[in-house]
Amino acid sequence: MGKISFLLAGQGSQYPGMGKELYEDIPEAGSFFDKAEALRPGTLKQMFEGSEEELKKTVNTQPCVFLADMAAAIALEKEGIIPDAVAGFSLGEIAGLAVSGLLTGEEAFKLVTVRGSLMQTAAEKVKGKMAAVLRMDKDELEDVCREAGVYPVNYNCPGQIVVSGSEEKMDAFCEELGKRKVRFVNLPVGGAFHTPFMESASEGLEKELSEGRYAFADTERILYSDLNALPYPAGNEERIKAISKQVSGSVMWEDIIKNMAEDGVDTFIECGPGNTLSGFVKRTLKDVRIFNVSDRESLKNTLEGLK
Repeated sequence: MGKISFLLAGQGSQYPGMGKELYEDIPEAGSFFDKAEALRPGTLKQMFEGSEEELKKTVNTQPCVFLADMAAAIALEKEGIIPDAVAGFSLGEIAGLAVSGLLTGEEAFKLVTVRGSLMQTAAEKVKGKMAAVLRMDKDELEDVCREAGVYPVNYNCPGQIVVSGSEEKMDAFCEELGKRKVRFVNLPVGGAFHTPFMESASEGLEKELSEGRYAFADTERILYSDLNALPYPAGNEERIKAISKQVSGSVMWEDIIKNMAEDGVDTFIECGPGNTLSGFVKRTLKDVRIFNVSDRESLKNTLEGLK
């Protein structure tokens, strides 16, 4: 058997009740959730009982999805399923910092809480939208984006690129897609993420990380960076740049999955709400094993499939 990777879910995958069963079933997950709740009171109520609208707010989405991601990873590791490689989609990369061992779980939770707040503030300055564009030629899409003043930001898998920008320009861009008979799906997020509109959040994260509150550790687990699809750098200054620049830069997810496969990964386990990342892997690679863990049943199915 080849290597195992954990893929940590990102924003847009959230739903009310996520992580509740693993919180109840896995003592280690419950303990971690309780520590997070002490750091940010009200988080568990938002996760388990919050409305879709409340969970869509970035300041809430990020710490809540982070915990759901971590619950799945903790449950798998308790059963002896240990990742050789880790990657997280956007906010999922912060969970990846914990799963890989670069930061402690509590440090990563503090960081994702700050990240969510900074990105919420940036998003409120300019109303933004994001849409997944389906089966459009990459070069043509990038040309249309330049003309429309929007940004191709998340390169998810063959045939799917997410575009982000201001609400007004995104509306005009989507109208142009309609004229070209190109399919797109609006995403349930609250801002123009991974664009220059997030520069203030990027600067805030760099300042937060540079003030000595976080102690990066060396680890044998490889964490892939969304920015360039390569393993995280060794130096702390470079790590800080990778984390902070990610919020205003692109997510090179398709390349991450291809690079993992080239590095010997043949088993991909999505951790966290939904199965979006599993779908990206299916559309990118053949002859690999793909699982997802978000609740009691999916954990059971994954463990049985790995036997």
